[in-house]
Amino acid sequence: MELRTDEAYYWTWSKENTLSFLDHPPMIAWFIRFGTAIFGDTAFGVRFTGLLAMLATQLLLADIVRRVTHDTRAIILVILMPEAAVYYGLLMGKVAPDVALIPFAVAMVWALVRLAESNDARWWLAAGAFAGLALLSKFTAMMLAPAVLAFLLIPGWRGRWLRSWYPWAAAAIALAIFSPVLIWNAWHDWASFRFQAVRAVATHELSLRTVADFFGLQFFLVGPILLPVVLSGVLVTAWRAARDRDPVAILLSLCVIVPFGYFLWKSLTLRIGDTWPMFLWPIGFAATAINIAFFSREGRPAWMVRSTVRWAHVAIASGILLVVGTFLYSVAWPWNLFGKRDPVGSEAGYERIVSRAQTGIQNIGASWIATTDYRTYAMLRWLLKDRVPVIQINERGRFAGFHDPGIDAIRNKTGLYVAREPDQLNPVWAATTAVRTPLGEVDRVWRGTVMDVYALEKLTGWTPDLAPPPGSPLFRWRVLAGKIDGETSASQQRAFAALVR
Repeated sequence: MELRTDEAYYWTWSKENTLSFLDHPPMIAWFIRFGTAIFGDTAFGVRFTGLLAMLATQLLLADIVRRVTHDTRAIILVILMPEAAVYYGLLMGKVAPDVALIPFAVAMVWALVRLAESNDARWWLAAGAFAGLALLSKFTAMMLAPAVLAFLLIPGWRGRWLRSWYPWAAAAIALAIFSPVLIWNAWHDWASFRFQAVRAVATHELSLRTVADFFGLQFFLVGPILLPVVLSGVLVTAWRAARDRDPVAILLSLCVIVPFGYFLWKSLTLRIGDTWPMFLWPIGFAATAINIAFFSREGRPAWMVRSTVRWAHVAIASGILLVVGTFLYSVAWPWNLFGKRDPVGSEAGYERIVSRAQTGIQNIGASWIATTDYRTYAMLRWLLKDRVPVIQINERGRFAGFHDPGIDAIRNKTGLYVAREPDQLNPVWAATTAVRTPLGEVDRVWRGTVMDVYALEKLTGWTPDLAPPPGSPLFRWRVLAGKIDGETSASQQRAFAALVR
C-alpha cells in the first residue's frame, strides 16, 4: 500500500535535523529515518520500524504474562490478542507516533513488573528510561503517570520506596530523556504544548454522536468481541487490585482505566482520533490474559472459567478473520463500498494529482509548488521525492527549524499552486501579493470514485516568506490556535470547536 497522508507528513519530518516538532515529539521521525537508512525512501522503509515495534510489543507482553502467571496458554493468548485486533494486527504497519509510543509504554510496564517480581530497586531506573522514551514518542504517555503513582503509593511497600532515591532518579531520567522536547519548546514559545492544549481547553457542545464515534472506532480497531472481553478482564483485574492491593494488578488496570475514562469523558464533546487510545489496549491484553489464567486458580465456578476461555477464543478467531478481511479489502477488493467516506480511498489516489502537477510545471515553467494543506504538501513531497521544492505557504509554525528548501529556486520565480477544492479559496491569500491564474482541475480517483477535486493555479509576483513572524496569518498553524481563552468571543470559540470537530 502507498503511504497515507500522515505517514508522508512524518516522513518529511525524518528529513529534518531538529529537536522536536509542533505536532508531536520527534521519536516517530527517528523511527522513519532508521528504516529509510536501511531500505531507502520506500513505503517499506518508512514502515519498517513499526513492524519491529509490533514484534517488540508482543515479546514484552508475553514476558509480562509469563512472569505473572507461568501459564503457557495465557502467554499464547496475549501474543494472539494483538494479531486479532485490526489496529495492531494490520495498522501497526501504518506509521504514527503511537507506533513509537506503544512499545516504550509496554516496556515501562514490563520494567515495573520486573520490579514487583524481583524487588530489585534498579528496575526503577529502567522504567524511568522507558517512560522518557514514551514521552519522547507522544505526549499522551503522561496518562500512564497515575497508574505508576498508584503502583508506588498504594501497596504496602510505599514507605520503602518513598524513602529510596531510586523512584526519584527514575523521574529525573525520564525528564532528561524528554529534555529535547522541552528545549525545542523553550526556543519556540512552548508551541507544542499550546498546540496540544487547544482541544483540552476549547469549549464544545455536548454530542452523543462523538461518543458513538468513539465506541464505534474502538469496536472496529480492537474487535467487536475482543473489546468487551478486554474491558471485562481489566475490570476484574481492578477489583483484584482493590481487594489485594497487588501492585501488578494496580498497575495494569489503571494503565487502561485512567486513559480510557479520560477519552470517554472527552468524547462527550470532541471527536476522539482513531489512534489516540491505542497505547492502552496492549496493557489491557496483558491484564486479560493474566485474569483468565487466575480464574481457574481462584476457585471460580467451572462454568465461569469455561465461558471466559470460550469468549476469549471466539474473540481471537473472529478478530483474525476481521483483520484478514480488512487487509483484503484494502489491497485486493476491486470496488469502493463506502464512497467518499471510504477510510482507504480517503487517502489514496494522489499519483494522478502529482502527474498533473508535473505536467503543469512543464507547461508554465514553474520552479516550485505551493500548497495550503499539510496533507497535500506531504503527499506531493513524498511522491516527487523533493525533485521540486514543495512549500506549504501557510501554517508556517508547523515548520519551525526546518531546512531551507531552496529559496533561490523560489525567489521571483513562477510557482504552481495545488489545492483541494474549495481550499483554493483560503483567505490567507489576501495577506500576499501573489497573482493567481487558474489552470484547470484534476480529480483524485480511487476505485472508480471521485474522492476529491483539486484546483491548479499559476503563481506569479510573489515569493513566500518561509519564516513569517508569529502574528502573521501565514504563521498560525490553526485558526484561533492558542487563543481559546477569555479574550475570544463566544462565536469565535464555536467556530473553532466546529473546525476541530
